[in-house]
Amino acid sequence: MSKSLQNLASTVRIFIFAIGSISLAAALTDQAIAQPSTPKAPDRSEECEILIVGGGVAGTATAYEGLLAGRTVCMTEITDWVGGQITAQGTSALDEAKKQRNLWFFPQGYTEFRKRIEQNYGKLNAGDCWVSVSCFIPNTAQQILVGMLQEAAQKGNGKLKWFPNTVIKKLEMSPDGKLIDGAIAIQHSPAPNTPPLNTETLSSIIEDAYRYENSSRLNKQIIRFIPLASTEKRPTDWFVIDSTETGEIIALADVPYRLGLDPRSHLNPSSPVTENDPYCTQGFTYTFAMEQTAEAQPQQKPSFYDRYLPYYGSDPKPNLANFDTIFTYRRIWSAATENPKKNAFGVSPMKACDISMQNWVWGNDYRPGTNKDNLIYSREQLLRSGQLEPNGWMGGLRTETLKSGEEIALGFYYWLVAGTTDSQQKTDWKKPFPNHRLLTGFDSPMGTSHGLSKYPYIRESRRIIGRPSYGYPEGFSMSEIDVSQVDFSTETYRQNLSEQTYRSLWKALAGVESASAIRNNTEPQKISRRTRSTIYPDAIGIAQYYLDFHPCLSEYPVEKAGNTERAGVRNGHGPAFPGQIPLRSLIPQKVDNLIVSGKNIAFSYIVAAGYRVHSYEWSVGAAAATTASFALSEGMLPYQLVEDLPRVSPKLLQLQQMLVKNNNAIAFPDTSIFNLNWSDWKIW
Repeated sequence: MSKSLQNLASTVRIFIFAIGSISLAAALTDQAIAQPSTPKAPDRSEECEILIVGGGVAGTATAYEGLLAGRTVCMTEITDWVGGQITAQGTSALDEAKKQRNLWFFPQGYTEFRKRIEQNYGKLNAGDCWVSVSCFIPNTAQQILVGMLQEAAQKGNGKLKWFPNTVIKKLEMSPDGKLIDGAIAIQHSPAPNTPPLNTETLSSIIEDAYRYENSSRLNKQIIRFIPLASTEKRPTDWFVIDSTETGEIIALADVPYRLGLDPRSHLNPSSPVTENDPYCTQGFTYTFAMEQTAEAQPQQKPSFYDRYLPYYGSDPKPNLANFDTIFTYRRIWSAATENPKKNAFGVSPMKACDISMQNWVWGNDYRPGTNKDNLIYSREQLLRSGQLEPNGWMGGLRTETLKSGEEIALGFYYWLVAGTTDSQQKTDWKKPFPNHRLLTGFDSPMGTSHGLSKYPYIRESRRIIGRPSYGYPEGFSMSEIDVSQVDFSTETYRQNLSEQTYRSLWKALAGVESASAIRNNTEPQKISRRTRSTIYPDAIGIAQYYLDFHPCLSEYPVEKAGNTERAGVRNGHGPAFPGQIPLRSLIPQKVDNLIVSGKNIAFSYIVAAGYRVHSYEWSVGAAAATTASFALSEGMLPYQLVEDLPRVSPKLLQLQQMLVKNNNAIAFPDTSIFNLNWSDWKIW
């Protein structure tokens, strides 16, 4: 790094540490009414066949497949990196199921990305981490993904129009409200004589980024996205893909969706609530990278550190009260050694020049769970704040909570290197580990002056409720029993569910014997449960991982001493069977040319806990692009592909065949209603 950049990074770091705590008075108030932002005439228009909103893993996968299909693709992203959780969110440790990984049974683009990581470093696991078989530096992954998109455009004769630092402000709807006819976006850049972007944290500029007007910090360009002109007669000339991390477009379009905990039912029997709780979502995390040094480094205590100190600790399950264990868990770079010794988790011990990415439940996870501090605003909160009014959209997030997430992460670094307390362990293991430094600067792993990821890792988003279909009169959604391996015969379920609900649960779990169980009203204890996921006739992708929860906390504020996780949220914690992604889960109600991907599809919060990992996001993004391209070619709308289910239409079969031909699997090997032998498909 140049001396000027080092000085700048140092100045910014001191500035961030000097930020005071948010006043309790401000935190206790509900969100303020959004100040009106005066609409501005677009500076230019851009034509697309596919408009991808959000350049995360799913958005990148959508662009990749869209370009290979020869489409004109526009992609917006609030940060300046593609790749989402792989890059801008800093979670560069691939979460994968063991057998799926051993078979390399992934979407074609994800497989290519893994191969290029290995080629770049000469090994797949550059960090010699133990959480994954592949840990690497985020800015390296960013460069690889950019190269992949460029090559996909060249190979498929597609065209990519990339719009970093860009947010969608407004949707232009057709008179009947069924089509998105245009989208107004705001792209920001540094105002003259101001520092580069990524100098300050996201919370400092996010509200400014959603306003039309120039400010002392940001210059704005207004862009109008419209369909690529076509002479063909078809219901729509483009598709809009919501790949945002928090379901911005589904909120802005005001299609039916859920947020937070789903009500307990025979479909989601592990839920701890009887009514939807939109405020308790999984925690979000600002990641950061730290380097071990040979000598002790000066460590500066943040001014807000004492506020968050009661929260910091090491998760006792498993017992990780050991700094080497914590450091090597997500180590993203390991200094080369010959025949290194192994620690308790089978990787080399930490050493000078090693770099670790931090992402810890009782560390930099921020887990609000009340209407005073939830991050993603509910529909009711959006209505109250004016964000659903014309030109009122401001991103749908609580800025104060975003800022708290940034502060708790910076404070966690200081706790790691200087702290001596532990909120979770009853032992006095914690001592200072000052031989480390926070990696900051534009050439650091996170690419920011402050050292935090450009955007937080979001585990749970707004989730659409799909259209009513056969067997789903209230709207399609994937449920816990569709994928979970949890033992539903335990006393917990017999006690928490009514007799009727418990019977319905087991009839739904009977697999090929369901019809007989329903007809004969078979007693639950006499039913043999199926040992596989639900098989969907409209499958367009695959996923498997652990149903893994980072629950919201019970009280406000998160960092309150003695605060505990919301009871029961982990009830569904456990492995999932190899599963499928149905096309119905990507199709929202009301709007016909909107497709969703990423974490925004129609599934319950329990399913979302497992369907949030890297390969899943790539699979659903590839499916979204292929569906959009196919629908454009066929002159039809996605819902028309599934409206006759359970009868499968010829067009749906063609779409599925196209996905398989492009090496984007729609089912795991040997998937069949008669195959119940999934015991060897282990997660870890």
